Amino acid sequence: MKIAIITERTNISLGGAERSVFELSAAISAFGHQVHIVAAKGLADTKNIHILYKDSSGERVGYPEFEKALKEHFAQNSYDIIHSVLPFDFADIYQPRGGTYAESIIRNAASYQNRFVEYYKKITAFANYRRMMLLQAERKFCSDPKGPLIAALSKYVADQFRTHYNTGEQRLIVIPNGVKINKQPDNTEIRQIRYYIFTRLGIKEKNSGIIMLFAANNFRLKGLGPLIKAMHTASSKYPARRVYLAVAGRDNPGKYRRLAKRLGIQDRIVFLGAVKHINSALSVSDIAVLPTFYDPASRFILEALAAQKPVITTRFNGASELFVHDRHGKIIDRPDDIPALAGAIGHFSNIDNVKTASQSISADNLKENISVNRAAKQLIRVYESITEKRGY
Repeated sequence: MKIAIITERTNISLGGAERSVFELSAAISAFGHQVHIVAAKGLADTKNIHILYKDSSGERVGYPEFEKALKEHFAQNSYDIIHSVLPFDFADIYQPRGGTYAESIIRNAASYQNRFVEYYKKITAFANYRRMMLLQAERKFCSDPKGPLIAALSKYVADQFRTHYNTGEQRLIVIPNGVKINKQPDNTEIRQIRYYIFTRLGIKEKNSGIIMLFAANNFRLKGLGPLIKAMHTASSKYPARRVYLAVAGRDNPGKYRRLAKRLGIQDRIVFLGAVKHINSALSVSDIAVLPTFYDPASRFILEALAAQKPVITTRFNGASELFVHDRHGKIIDRPDDIPALAGAIGHFSNIDNVKTASQSISADNLKENISVNRAAKQLIRVYESITEKRGY
């Protein structure tokens, strides 16, 4: 089959959504299909990447303009399947990497943890013209019983379509998110990260305690504030068990440094900045933690499980559906439940509990469940069902 995957940008440094598109396209191609990426902006370093606005400025292309350019491209180029991560009703399958726009607005507002700010953020979200256009487009065609199939990255995302748009069951299919599971670690980067962490924390490796890794580019949305508060609670409840936190990501750490200092745990937290390969940072860590307010299906948590690291996250993360609570990690109902989050940290402050969970991840072969190859196989079956209905 010849498949077109529509995405906005091709720069994988922008985040997990962009990286997921490329990993998925490579996995589908490995099964013998011809995959083309069609984007508004980015680099076209291979012949199967089509950039429709090569000569425009660095600003994002508007939804109507991108839609027009896509229709022109598809009028001139034939594909068996059009797979879009943006809400275009001419696609055969819609697979939003960020969940629904409606849910993302609600959960982003909730992450401010202030009811007045939350209300303000919900109201002002509609002042963003681009977001409003995407939300309206998504609502319109997701409410239509005859629209394209919707491949949700998790049951959590599928429920969003049911709740916000009353999408019919005949249009919904859950294809859980997947990641590359056999990434080779960068030994040089591992040594650099290890040295930086232990030097900044002033600890020796043989007496290191437990090192948690938090990785995100939006510290507020992904729950770093509650995590630091929970660390403080856990440190007073389990004073003999040293737990440290390494924070990876491009966000500004200023307010979180101040919070840690105010709580007296600044000596237990190190900020790494952007990390080129997250599996290198995972290699130096004991557990992964992401008490997120919103994540359709976190790549970070899946990559941690692929590295056989126990995880702590919330029910607002679709990735929580791919592991078992109290066996492979901990699932917190709400990111702002500080006692529950502190309890999870306390549980994994015991190295025996870390080892037991890690062994369970291996024994239960979670790698296969979270593999991007598994996701690609499921998508290919959906593609085939679509072409069969057309009679070819």
